[in-house]
Amino acid sequence: MNYKITGDNLQIVTVELNEKERVYAEAGAMVYMSPNIKMEAKARGGILKGIGRKFAGETFFLTEFFPEGGTGMVGFGGNAPGTIMPLEIDAGREFIVQKDAFLCAEDGVELSITFQKRLGSIFFGGEGFILEKLSGKGLAFIHACGDFIEKDLKEGESIRVDTGSVVGWESRVDYDIQRVKGIKTIFFGGEGLFLTTLRGPGKIVLQSMTLHNLAMALAPFLPQQGQTSGRSGVLGTLLDETLGK
Repeated sequence: MNYKITGDNLQIVTVELNEKERVYAEAGAMVYMSPNIKMEAKARGGILKGIGRKFAGETFFLTEFFPEGGTGMVGFGGNAPGTIMPLEIDAGREFIVQKDAFLCAEDGVELSITFQKRLGSIFFGGEGFILEKLSGKGLAFIHACGDFIEKDLKEGESIRVDTGSVVGWESRVDYDIQRVKGIKTIFFGGEGLFLTTLRGPGKIVLQSMTLHNLAMALAPFLPQQGQTSGRSGVLGTLLDETLGK
């Protein structure tokens, strides 16, 4: 399977498939495909794993794509401005990602749910207690807002990160939530009560912008209910219709 990631911060990954090769993706991730690509919705892993994906906030059914009559291609994109990253998954390199980070994967990659292991992570993680696990063997693609920051932590090396900025980490990386120290820092620091601590060894992936922060930054510029947008022309009309005006 060959692939190409195009774009800057509104990226699309185009996957080229030979016959007998398959990829699967979340519902709605497909942007375009060649005429010989066939689609098939499946509850991969059975009913229980489908229910698990629903608990994680994903779709019960995943869509499989495969070519007929020669090589085909299919393009996938995320649901928000951001970037796409390939992850090589194998028996010695399973990956844990936050919900909504998964975009698509080869047929040999298994997508399942896993749970936060520590009480601090469960109650104060900001991302819920259900995570997604990528295992098996093959190539997977993840998507997140902004740009990616990759770090390979050494044995015993740790880093503290804004909780929402953590996209994923190798399963061997230790993950926990710690409270910010100092009353003044808590109330006036503007960084929240808790930070995520990641401890190596292993690879971690961070994002420069969270979807929540993006929404908060745009909120002051969006028209409130009962107000006119002040936009004109075809673009303004389309934006108004998109926003439900």
